[in-house]
Amino acid sequence: MIKHNPSRIIIVTLSVCCANLVWAADDRIVTDRPDAVESSDVVGKRRFQIETSVDYQRDKNAGVKTRTFTTPTLFRLGVSEDFELRVETDGRVWERTEALGVQDTQKGWADTAIGFKWHMQDGDEKIGKPGIGWLFHADLDSGSRQFRGQGVRPSARVVFEWDLPNDMSLGVMPGLIRDKDRTTGERYTAGILAAVLGKELNDKVRVFAEAAATQIARQKHGGTIATFNLGAAYLLTKHMQIDLAARFGMNSRSPDLGATMGLSIKF
Repeated sequence: MIKHNPSRIIIVTLSVCCANLVWAADDRIVTDRPDAVESSDVVGKRRFQIETSVDYQRDKNAGVKTRTFTTPTLFRLGVSEDFELRVETDGRVWERTEALGVQDTQKGWADTAIGFKWHMQDGDEKIGKPGIGWLFHADLDSGSRQFRGQGVRPSARVVFEWDLPNDMSLGVMPGLIRDKDRTTGERYTAGILAAVLGKELNDKVRVFAEAAATQIARQKHGGTIATFNLGAAYLLTKHMQIDLAARFGMNSRSPDLGATMGLSIKF
């Protein structure tokens, strides 16, 4: 009869359990939505993630009222533990404008962007070390004529994420985009800057407040577009998340109001 050492069995069992817990925590879905600041994390090797949503935007400027519905969607494919490929689009677009009592409705498809994310560094709360991720995208003039941009518009962003005490976090994302004026055809460089403060209420619920300037440019190129955002995300399962968020324009050049509702799934 083979005799087993009870203490050894207990140690091995605890080790396996702890390893499984670590794997489960690391494997939990982490999304780039609904806030504007991206996550520094990638989806993981041979993992696929889809983040899709419905978005509503309302604006009134110079007597023209505009309402827009889109379906923003992001596809993420993990090539390695630190690198992922990305395809992103605002999807189907429905836009209604009203001026002097005359309404006009346009429908079509938004442009598509392709790119990648590189997770450069893990964070460490004990020494104040941030997680860092780099994102490089190229927006392609691939959408419907009425919603199509001008040529290829490359962009670069870097994300810094700090874990704070009391289950809070801080994310900051500066960036640049090379764009083309749809009216004049002139090329210009615009800035991007966003900061988000998050709080985990429990293992399933996260809330955030954010200030985001998705475009910082000269007035002749549309000026600065900035919003204040509030939202929450809820984990249905380890690999599935739903979210809600609202946006409020911070100046006259920004959309007055926006809202989004999304679903994200990791495979």
